[in-house]
Amino acid sequence: MGMVTLDLIYLSPKLPAQNEKIAASDYTVSAGGPATNAAVTFGALGNRSTILGVLGTHPITQLVRSDVEEYGVTIADLNPTATQPPPISSIIVTQGTGDRAVISMNAAKIQASSDRVPAGIDTGVDIVMIDGHQMAVSRAIAQSAKANHIPVVIDGGSWKPGFDTILPYVDYAICSANFYPPGCCSCEDVLAYLVAAGIPHIAITQGEQPIQYLSLGESGQLPVPQVNIVDTLGAGDIFHGAFCHYILHHPFTNALKAAANIAAHSCQFFGTRQGLAENSKRKDGEA
Repeated sequence: MGMVTLDLIYLSPKLPAQNEKIAASDYTVSAGGPATNAAVTFGALGNRSTILGVLGTHPITQLVRSDVEEYGVTIADLNPTATQPPPISSIIVTQGTGDRAVISMNAAKIQASSDRVPAGIDTGVDIVMIDGHQMAVSRAIAQSAKANHIPVVIDGGSWKPGFDTILPYVDYAICSANFYPPGCCSCEDVLAYLVAAGIPHIAITQGEQPIQYLSLGESGQLPVPQVNIVDTLGAGDIFHGAFCHYILHHPFTNALKAAANIAAHSCQFFGTRQGLAENSKRKDGEA
């Protein structure tokens, strides 16, 4: 659960300079946001999922809904009467390097209160993933999941105020190298912080560098596939969605390896959707 956006993605030979207008060589439009891309990946691997986020009734929201529904994803709208447009991200992917530049609105202006959680939302749920963009609702969902023995995964892309209230309910913390809780300034600090919070399984992704992990006291590194990069946009989100699929069937380190293969494969395609068709063939654990 978390943020739902509309992403406008352009492929460009370079970033524009000040006051410069350049023509993109390609473009695509899709739903976005960490939890949304993760849910779409989870769906592409043969599952069904529900996103809890704020969407509303603006005409643009139909673009978001039609995109995610193609992958077996439904949206549980935390503010279905909202009339403002959903957050829109404008993204430039640099041709030749796959680097991306993003300007967007986060979910700060569309926070929902915990009383917006739909009744029975966790019925029949196998796993919960939280991206940190709806803290009040996420905390209520995490508490309920813990009480019902449903595993909770967090997407630790960056530290957000309120994460500390969710960590006690987390089973799997999958963080980026940019995730720094208060007082942390190294990978070792982050691991120690999350262990102290009681999280049994932790991984820190570092782009093309090995994944650092700590699982029930056992630590190590996992190499990631080296590929020809076209676009790194959404690779972390795709990793999280794939991890949620594989952890239901495989041990922690195996799930990390399989998710890394899916994310690396996605980097060979422009946008966050082109690589999903082939990835869907890997849903049975062949990664």
